[in-house]
Amino acid sequence: MSSAAGSRQVVGVGLAVLAAAGGLVACSPSGGDDGSTSGASQAAGGGTYTIWDPYPQYDAGSAWVKLLETCGAQAGVKVERTGYDTSDLTNKALLAAQQDNSPDVLIVDNPVVSTLAEAGVLTTTEENKLDVSSIAPNLLAAGQSGGKTYGVPIGANTLALYYNKDVLKRAGVDIAAVKDWASLTAALEKVKAAGKKGITFSAIGTEEGSFQFLPWFWGSGANLTKLDSPEGVSAVTLWSDWLKKGYAPNSVIGNTQTTSWQEFAGGEFAFAENGTWQLANAGKTGFAYGVIPIPAKDGGTAPAPTGGEFVSMPVQSDTGRYATSQKLVTCLTSGENSLTTTTTLSYVAPTEQVQARQVEQNPELKVWVEAVKAAKGRTSDDLGTKYPKISEPMWGAVQAALSGSKPPQEAMAAAQAAAASAIQ
Repeated sequence: MSSAAGSRQVVGVGLAVLAAAGGLVACSPSGGDDGSTSGASQAAGGGTYTIWDPYPQYDAGSAWVKLLETCGAQAGVKVERTGYDTSDLTNKALLAAQQDNSPDVLIVDNPVVSTLAEAGVLTTTEENKLDVSSIAPNLLAAGQSGGKTYGVPIGANTLALYYNKDVLKRAGVDIAAVKDWASLTAALEKVKAAGKKGITFSAIGTEEGSFQFLPWFWGSGANLTKLDSPEGVSAVTLWSDWLKKGYAPNSVIGNTQTTSWQEFAGGEFAFAENGTWQLANAGKTGFAYGVIPIPAKDGGTAPAPTGGEFVSMPVQSDTGRYATSQKLVTCLTSGENSLTTTTTLSYVAPTEQVQARQVEQNPELKVWVEAVKAAKGRTSDDLGTKYPKISEPMWGAVQAALSGSKPPQEAMAAAQAAAASAIQ
C-alpha cells in the first residue's frame, strides 16, 4: 500500500454541491441525525474501527447494527458505528476528511461517491484491495469516477410500475399488452374512459422529480449530455400530453414519491411509478396489484436510475488501518452477509448469485431484479459531479412543461443551455 494515499490532500467542495449530489431519493428510509458524535473519533491503539452510515433509523438492537458488530468481531476489532441523515452524512464526511479524522468505513448514497472521490476523500479499490469482480457492471458504474472505482455497492433499488389489477380489469386492459409508450398510453385512455384514474408519479422540482423522469428520458434513447435532443423532448412531451388528456393528475407537479404512492394506495389509479421500497406497503393497500418494468419508448425495459449506497474506505493518514477496514467491508458485502444486508435494507443484491437466492425466497422480487439489471447510475457515463448540474435544469424543464409555462421543446432547450453553462 502506497503511503501516498494517506497523505492525499482533500480539495474543497461546496456543501451546496454535496447536498445536490446526494440525491436523497431511493435510499433506505432514514430518519434524522441521532445526535451521536461518537463516530467522529478513533480510539487509540487501533482496536476500534469507526463506521458511518445513512441509516439512523436502525438502533443498537437492530439486525443491521448486530451485523456490523459481528463483522467487527470476525476482524478482531470493536466497531463504533454512527448513523446520520443522508444529506448530513455527506457534509460530515467532507469535513472529517479535511480534519484527517475520517471514519474507517463510510457508507454513502451512490451519487455522492463521485463527489467525495473527486474531493480526494476516498481510496480506490485498486488501493484498498476490495474485490468487485462479481458486482454487476451497471451497478458498479455508479461508484466510478475518472476510470477508477471507489467502493462496493451494498445493494440497489430502482423504479417500476405498480398496477391495480381491478382497475385494469374493469377498463378491459390486458397488462401483458403494455409493452411500450403507445400501448401504455392506450391503456390509460381506456382507464379514463372507464371512469378511473390513469397514472401517478412524482415530478416535483427536486432530485426526486429527476429520479422519476429518468426512466422515460433514458427509455426514449436520450443522453444526459443533450437534454434537448428529439428523444429527450419526446419524454417530456409524453408526460405533458398525459396531463393535458387527464391520464395523469396535475398533482404530479408537486408530488413526492410518498404522496404519489398515497394517491395510488387510494385504489382509483391504474398505475403508479414507484420503487422497491414500497413493496411492503403494496401488500397493505387492500387491492390486488402487480408490477411491471417501466417500458422503453419502442419496447423493452427502460433503464431506470439505481438507488442504494456504496460501502467505501476513506483515506487515512495511518494506511496500516486499511487491511482491517477491507475485512469489514468484505464481510458486509459478501456471501451470506450480502443476503442478510440486502434483505434488512430492502435492496436487490449487487451480484447475480445473491439475486437468485432473493427471488427464490421472495418471487415478488423477480421483476425488481430484472429492473435493476437494466438500471444505470445517475453519475454513470463518467458524468460524476456534472450530474447534479444537469439534473437541476432538467427537473426545471419538466416542471415548466407540465405546468404549461413552456412547450417541451423550449423547456428542454433552456435546460440544455443552463446545464452546458454550469459544467463548463
